[in-house]
Amino acid sequence: MAFLPPTATFTAALLLLFLHTPLATSSPLNLTGDSLSPYEVLQGYNFPVGLLPQGVLKYKLDESTGRFHAYLEGSCSFSLEGSYQLKYKSTISGIISNNRLKNLSGISVKILFLWLNIVEVVRDEDELEFSVGIASASFPIDNFYECPQCGCGLDCANSNGKVSKLRIKSSFPSI
Repeated sequence: MAFLPPTATFTAALLLLFLHTPLATSSPLNLTGDSLSPYEVLQGYNFPVGLLPQGVLKYKLDESTGRFHAYLEGSCSFSLEGSYQLKYKSTISGIISNNRLKNLSGISVKILFLWLNIVEVVRDEDELEFSVGIASASFPIDNFYECPQCGCGLDCANSNGKVSKLRIKSSFPSI
């Protein structure tokens, strides 16, 4: 799921949303059944939907361990505000718990000339902290209320001229 926007969220920059929905409560939803979308599952663990790009086809979640896999049609990449480039593989996996995504794989961010894997996303009140292991950056959660779109991020032709700005509290070096 990845979820780190990352950042596009970045994911760090990972990860953003298409829907303007309220944030989930602080306790996870009962996530049984196949009726929830992967974006609703994110919200159930107190994350915004924008950690995942648009177009997640399906997901698997083991509720007893939090282990998840989210599947895209193919790989996905985009830039955010010209500062961060994000890549999502066709399969994103990790372990999800309330306010924390860890052991992430399938999401990377370009920092300077290197592609680094986003390995963890932690929600701390109204901030999301994205970690690449050796460094981390925090972003306001409202950066992730929209899902980015593969190829164009948040600056797509169908955005009705609205361009979102990625605000950074503390940042990775930009390119």
